Amino acid sequence: MTDFFAVSEEKNRWLRQKMEALGVREADFEEKFVRSSGKGGQKVNKTSSCVFLRHTPTGLEVKCMKDRSQSINRFLARRELLEKLEAARGISTARDMKAEKIRRQKARRQRRTVEKYAGKEGE
Repeated sequence: MTDFFAVSEEKNRWLRQKMEALGVREADFEEKFVRSSGKGGQKVNKTSSCVFLRHTPTGLEVKCMKDRSQSINRFLARRELLEKLEAARGISTARDMKAEKIRRQKARRQRRTVEKYAGKEGE
């Protein structure tokens, strides 16, 4: 990938490695820039910082306008699209692992609550 985004070199390297691991090429992306909405005032009204990214082989699409910077939004859109590709292929993503961890924590807390108050019913 010849593009470098306005993020750290480590994040750019991570993105290239992730794309290689999934077998995704930069040529597979169709990228458009549109005007953002939301916070940012005059800046977002004048510039096209929102990134619309489509993975042409699968048809998956992402629209990213989290930052005022077009370059950062390009990076974030690619990251989100790669995560969607992983989910579509059945690979567990970081978001899935985080949700599973929270589910386990809630189940553990529920068990402990039931155990705590189970002995007090007979008093």
